[in-house]
Amino acid sequence: MSFANSNRALSQYRQVDVHGGVAAASPHRLIQMLMRGAQEKIACARGHLARGEYADKGRHIGGAAAIIEALETSLDMARGEVIAANLAALYDYMKRGLLEANAKNDDARLAEVAGLLGQVQSGWDAIADAPEAMGR
Repeated sequence: MSFANSNRALSQYRQVDVHGGVAAASPHRLIQMLMRGAQEKIACARGHLARGEYADKGRHIGGAAAIIEALETSLDMARGEVIAANLAALYDYMKRGLLEANAKNDDARLAEVAGLLGQVQSGWDAIADAPEAMGR
């Protein structure tokens, strides 16, 4: 992730009010925090949907979509090539899924997006101990 993309992701992270130690986070850790934040937003949206709290549901879905947008814009397409392109397509699919879930009050679609994000998050977490991931 480039410095400019890190700053954009950091700004987005603060903007959607996801907690944590953002200021001191490495780029790799920031991505982990963003993914966790998106998962939290989706979980909140699902809870609000179940209770019929549609305005709060929409607010949390919007927050999750904004975080996923930040993840997408943080991709280094030049260095990441095929992997970055595949992730960009997946993030786009997730954002469209969130919009559809919001419009149709579709919990299954929210669950699908959470599951996809969870798979990406698991892969990202698995490389946490790799020296390259930490910029060493």
